Amino acid sequence: MSSLNDKPNIGQSLLLLLAFFFAISGLTAQSFGRNKPNYEQFDFKVYQSPHFELYTYLTDSTWRHDFLNDSEEWYHNHSRVLNDTIAFRNPMIIYGNHADFQQTNAISGSIGTGTGGVTEAFKNRVILPVAMTNQQTHHVLGHELVHAFQYDMVIRGDSTKLQDLQNIPLWMVEGLAEYLSIGGVDPFTAMWMRDAVLNQDVPSLKDLNSGKYFPYRYGQAFWAFVTGLKGDDIINPYFRNTARLGLEASTKLVLGYEFDEFSKLWQQALQRQYEPYVGKPDSSQENFIGRAVVNQKNGGRINVAPEISPNGRYIIYLSEKDLFSVDLFLADARTGKPIRKIDTRQRGGHIDDINYIENSGSWSPNGREFVYTAVSQGDNVLLIANVEKGRNDRKIKPAGLPAFNNPAWSPNGRSILVTGLVNGQTDLYLIDVRSERVTRLTNDRASETHPSWSADGEKIYFSTDELALTSGNTSYGAKRFNLAQLDVESGQITHFSNVFPGADNLNPTESTDGSIVFLSNRDGFRNIYRLNPVTGEVFQLTDLLTGVSGITHYAPAISMDRKNDRLVYTYFNQRGYRIYQAKIDEFLNRQLDPAAVDLSPATLPRLNPRAPLVVDNLLESMDQEPVLADSSIREVPYRSKFKLDYAGGSTGVGIGNNPIFGTTGGLAGGADFLFTDILGNNQFFTSLRMNGELADFGGTVAYINRKNRLNWGASISRTAFRSAGSLQPRLDTLQFAENSFSEVINSPYVINRLFQNQTGVFAQYPISTTVRLEGSLNASLYTNRVTQYNRYFDPQFGQSIQVTGQRPERRRDLESESFFLGSGGVALVGDRSFFGLTAPIKGSRYRLALDRYFGEFGFNNVTADYRRYLRLGKFTLAGRAMHQGRYGGDSDDLFPQYVGSPWFVRGLRANEIAGTLANAGRSFDELVGSKLFVGNVELRIPFTGPEQIALFKSKFLFSDLNFFVDGGMAFNDFSQLNGPVVTLDQNGEPFINPVTNEPFIAVPGASPVFTVGASVRVNLFGSIILEPYYAKPLIEGSSWQFGLNVLPGW
Repeated sequence: MSSLNDKPNIGQSLLLLLAFFFAISGLTAQSFGRNKPNYEQFDFKVYQSPHFELYTYLTDSTWRHDFLNDSEEWYHNHSRVLNDTIAFRNPMIIYGNHADFQQTNAISGSIGTGTGGVTEAFKNRVILPVAMTNQQTHHVLGHELVHAFQYDMVIRGDSTKLQDLQNIPLWMVEGLAEYLSIGGVDPFTAMWMRDAVLNQDVPSLKDLNSGKYFPYRYGQAFWAFVTGLKGDDIINPYFRNTARLGLEASTKLVLGYEFDEFSKLWQQALQRQYEPYVGKPDSSQENFIGRAVVNQKNGGRINVAPEISPNGRYIIYLSEKDLFSVDLFLADARTGKPIRKIDTRQRGGHIDDINYIENSGSWSPNGREFVYTAVSQGDNVLLIANVEKGRNDRKIKPAGLPAFNNPAWSPNGRSILVTGLVNGQTDLYLIDVRSERVTRLTNDRASETHPSWSADGEKIYFSTDELALTSGNTSYGAKRFNLAQLDVESGQITHFSNVFPGADNLNPTESTDGSIVFLSNRDGFRNIYRLNPVTGEVFQLTDLLTGVSGITHYAPAISMDRKNDRLVYTYFNQRGYRIYQAKIDEFLNRQLDPAAVDLSPATLPRLNPRAPLVVDNLLESMDQEPVLADSSIREVPYRSKFKLDYAGGSTGVGIGNNPIFGTTGGLAGGADFLFTDILGNNQFFTSLRMNGELADFGGTVAYINRKNRLNWGASISRTAFRSAGSLQPRLDTLQFAENSFSEVINSPYVINRLFQNQTGVFAQYPISTTVRLEGSLNASLYTNRVTQYNRYFDPQFGQSIQVTGQRPERRRDLESESFFLGSGGVALVGDRSFFGLTAPIKGSRYRLALDRYFGEFGFNNVTADYRRYLRLGKFTLAGRAMHQGRYGGDSDDLFPQYVGSPWFVRGLRANEIAGTLANAGRSFDELVGSKLFVGNVELRIPFTGPEQIALFKSKFLFSDLNFFVDGGMAFNDFSQLNGPVVTLDQNGEPFINPVTNEPFIAVPGASPVFTVGASVRVNLFGSIILEPYYAKPLIEGSSWQFGLNVLPGW
């Protein structure tokens, strides 16, 4: 047996492992990202109907009954068409408005302003807010319930599973949800299809995967085409087989077409359907009226909700011209030249976002101020901007009015009119500008939207679905909006019921002569009309081939300059939105029969008139279904229903034949499990990890409570860190038989494992979506295990000697004692940055953190990190200034930090830079220390990727080209900043090196080191970002060095 007494430097190994642990902890702790605060606590109640379990805090029993009745009707429709039933009561989580919905914990990620609802796969939860109109809520509910059926068909199907969802294109999934909830006649989608035909931009089916074409609109048209060829009964087999086999194979199997042949048929169907309306494909044939003042040259691709000033000189509109958000811009009304940005969510974090989807603002009567709506701290607010100064002077949060849109300033300047949403019901409200007092003007089940004032302030014009609600009439399954007028003094409402009945008549505004200008889809197009409210005469003002529209069907799109008799409108063309303006006398002014309504031009492509279309018939007859009985709805106690939400990870088993130890095996990989309750307020996470042998087993168990604004949790973990080393070869003796011994050379190696057994608590308090406080307290026990593996060699010939049956030996004599290390920390984190292809490219980030370590080692760790990203056209100039330092106690005893880490300063590979520094009369010790200062400047050039961002368009390869200057310095004590400390003799005089005739240096001075170079960051399909770089230290005699980072850019 071996009787070796020499020990490897286990203490140093432990320090190295601890240094690695602190380095990794530092990197992971420097996490950024925006927050999703829970500004409010919602008291959810649970109600069951035959097929649904409704979670909501809305208290109106009438609304609740109507909503569940709608849900059951949708279930009946979808079940009939998809030939599927859901075997459990499907959960639905309903919020009172969109700002509340954005706080949901049922979905982990952030929810944008444009997201109307979400359905998740694991619990089949449908999560959505009540929309600002009954029809939008009805439609989004129907849309999301299609997703619930889709998940059920695939995940719980007999020949498909969750992973098969990736075989179905997004446009096919979303398009089916739109088709089943809207049908095959849709003026809004037809507008998009006419635009494609008009501009010779009809995509092939493969083109639809590019992201260039809006999946909802083109997907809906695709399913109308498929069912218009084969009938609605084809939906189930085609969808299921696409999940099982992919789109191309499914098209061949189910439809009987080769995929390319079917794609051409689809393109021909669109052209055949819409060329009779738009003529030959030539955009110059559009019947423009007026001239474009804001287009893609001086605005963005999306320029919507224009509002012209009272004096007619300016317009304020919403645009994404700055790419990362939809902002409010002021421009010259005649030329469209941008003057200034009025507001943006990128500015200062004062708002979470501007309400831009179906919203517009309003000028004050004197033209000095502009009011608009935004979301701030989880609430809808009115913001009043000083137009001249480009700043917000006032924020109004109306009491008792949680959600509202489309503000209209009264002619006398004293009040602001809004459409408000309270407890599931939309009505008109007045907000007093001075006192902020709220007055309710209407109180009914109908949705009143797009309110505007008459010039004298005595009347309010708006659109309402009241007549459709009271009569039960629908048009192609939708409850349409008619024009109405409210007398402010008496409260009496007058309906213009004879104007285009069965069409959507929206966005009314009074013109100079007292007539009402409005939008209508009465002929399947979206055009502008004028109504004489006295005589009832109606005139068509535009006859556009695509249409006048905002981002959605219900978005406002026109504004009137009564002083100069000019109209500003949003025109949809080439998948974008332009703003036009014209004098009223330039428009067509063609008189029409007020009853002339024909939506057939809005029919989506159908090639087979005999194809049985079940969907349209079901939509048309929805209101004829029996009403859900009150007895079918019951309140039940809330139960958390804690269940598995996610299971993932990977495992592997390796088997090898070792010449010394025989057949050996190892495990690698892990498994992750996430459990949550039905509302997502409580999360339980487990992660099991294996890397090598059973002794290397590790894992984490964590609980997170997200119910309140203060998120908190606790965790227990075990982590194994491995290192290896060799012991000095020695003579040893092996027994080969009962009395047979031979001398051999034993060259053992050891594996040293450092186990971190940790428990901790943590908390986060989001101050806003961009700023948060963090805190943590951890206790860790570190233990050590050393395993020796003996390797024997013939002392004469050096040949390896295999000894069967020998087992590794645990070397307790080489192990260090276990020790305790505790830590507690706080941090302030801010993140207003916007991520590009591989790194942030606009905005700023910062992190200020203090951590205290105690136990075996005691010290403070300070982090101060600030990063700024300045957008210069498509380029970004990025800068970082960072300090990371250990202070007090044992801060200098731990293995030092290395400023040459490629995360700090690139191009300082240790084995090469040491010699370069020595040749330059410097020391490698200048690069290590307990404290670091790091500075970086980088020019980031989006190289390949989406055309809006990158220099070269690519659908698959996302990359950045970067040119950088990195700099940093390391030291243990701030006195080193004054230069090196020399060794002194007993007389206080410097010791002189007789060779160099220079003083001996006791402590090197702190000197910065700089590198320059270039790198390419590549985003590998969103899973990992690689950064190969080539850098040169700015030190005499240095050479260029190649390196690799496996992290997103700082």
